[in-house]
Amino acid sequence: MKEGKAKKKQRQEEILRRLEEIYLNTKPALHYATPFELLVAVILSAQCTDVRVNLVTDELFKKYSKPEQFAALRGEELLPMIKSCGLGPSKSKNIIAASREIIEKYHGEVPPDVDALQTLPGVGRKTANVVASVAFGIPAIAVDTHVFRVANRTGLAEAKDPANTEKQLMAVIPKDKWSAAHHWLIWHGRRVCSARNPSCTSCALEDVCSYAIEEAAKALVPKAQC
Repeated sequence: MKEGKAKKKQRQEEILRRLEEIYLNTKPALHYATPFELLVAVILSAQCTDVRVNLVTDELFKKYSKPEQFAALRGEELLPMIKSCGLGPSKSKNIIAASREIIEKYHGEVPPDVDALQTLPGVGRKTANVVASVAFGIPAIAVDTHVFRVANRTGLAEAKDPANTEKQLMAVIPKDKWSAAHHWLIWHGRRVCSARNPSCTSCALEDVCSYAIEEAAKALVPKAQC
């Protein structure tokens, strides 16, 4: 039976209520002290774990922590320090280029604007949203792999790409909770709703999650006799 709009809205609100209750006090996993350090860390986090990024930046930021310092580097100087994060050549190139643009266009300060951030080398929509939200308190929902997976599994969104997932989440989640909800979804993806083996039976959302409900229904269907 197809879910009605009112019931769907009620279920989505309950999902968000439970996620907020569970992950209310969670914080960003990346280590940083300034908006610029956060920008560098998020660029490094592409296709890399936050744990690995923190290991790298904990040492990196002891030597270089300002746009002026990174702008003065050559790619071959930065690469050995960040190569364990993967995609080293492109990340080192982008970090240096972004640092130079921040100096030339924004007087050495990371711009507190999603559109402006996206003009920087190596900064896509997700990175811009993270920096704007976490560093500057601007309401935004950054859709990384965890957010995309959890949002579409639970039924908060029904999209095939990050852009539409972001739009649908913005429509479902109250604006004053966009930034916080981003972290709820990330932490739920890390702790419970993993990509390959989600822990549905121990999940607090089991009875309101689209994926868990569908899987439970499948288990009740008798297997065809051969």
